[in-house]
Amino acid sequence: MKLHLVLFTILLIGLGVLLGTCRERDKKGRILDNATSGSIRIAVDESLRPLFEAELDTFNGTYKYASVKASYVSEGEAVDALLKDSVRLAVITRKLTPEEANVLIRLNLFPHQTKVAKDAIALILNKTNPDSTLQFAQLKAIMEGNVTQWKELNSKSKLGPFEVVFDHPQSGIIRFLKDSVANVVKLPGDFYAVKSNKAVVEYVSKKPNAIGLIGVSWISDKDDATASEFLKTIRVASLSRDSDAVQPYQAYIANREYPLRRDIFIISREARSGLGTGFSAFVAGDKGQRIVLKSGMVPATMPVRIVVVNKNKFP
Repeated sequence: MKLHLVLFTILLIGLGVLLGTCRERDKKGRILDNATSGSIRIAVDESLRPLFEAELDTFNGTYKYASVKASYVSEGEAVDALLKDSVRLAVITRKLTPEEANVLIRLNLFPHQTKVAKDAIALILNKTNPDSTLQFAQLKAIMEGNVTQWKELNSKSKLGPFEVVFDHPQSGIIRFLKDSVANVVKLPGDFYAVKSNKAVVEYVSKKPNAIGLIGVSWISDKDDATASEFLKTIRVASLSRDSDAVQPYQAYIANREYPLRRDIFIISREARSGLGTGFSAFVAGDKGQRIVLKSGMVPATMPVRIVVVNKNKFP
């Protein structure tokens, strides 16, 4: 009986050694992560934090041997961390520039850039501000410094100069606005960085003359406690280009009616199918895309049902 026990123990140990040797290892013999296990850190544009907190909670909860941790930083910092090999993945609202991609290509790394969602930039105002609609041309004029007072938009306004607040000097929000709204190198003196999207909401809630610029994921999920609290303290402005003014709701992002739309990309520098690849595939897959949909943004690979409301009165 004891002999059988000894033989069984030897068999288990041998099996464990065999399985251990089958795992992929690095040059120092350390076991490498794979698509569903291991531990890595990624960098995420802070304006996308609510969405990716939900994605990470679900992924890490689904795969108990996986630990993907995020640093929520500015877009510029996320790209810098990716190029310097501080993180495996960067989640930002653009693709790498050719110059950035070449940094990795020179290392024989070919970045994989996966579009996972469509996002938007929301303009938020103080609750007491009677003006709730802006024209795209007005936003351009504000960015160019040609309009500096609320009364220049509305002669009846009792508010003074604008205070336009955003998250960070290397913000993806400001980079997008410079690329897509106004071709300016330097912002006017009434634009201020306040460190985070949460700080933008808090600032606008206390300043009647302020305009805040935030990622829509901070206010799009009506079931999220943080979003609900934010919406109690600020109002979301409507924006128009050529048609009716609309807010950054999911349907208006999907049908391209809201002007300040942007795409979300997961950019990987992995040279093999590691945990970063597994997480990217999860976000781009069915479960990850359903989280995007539930968060009030537009999935990249799933259809969004748009309901058209007939505004005409019934006879």
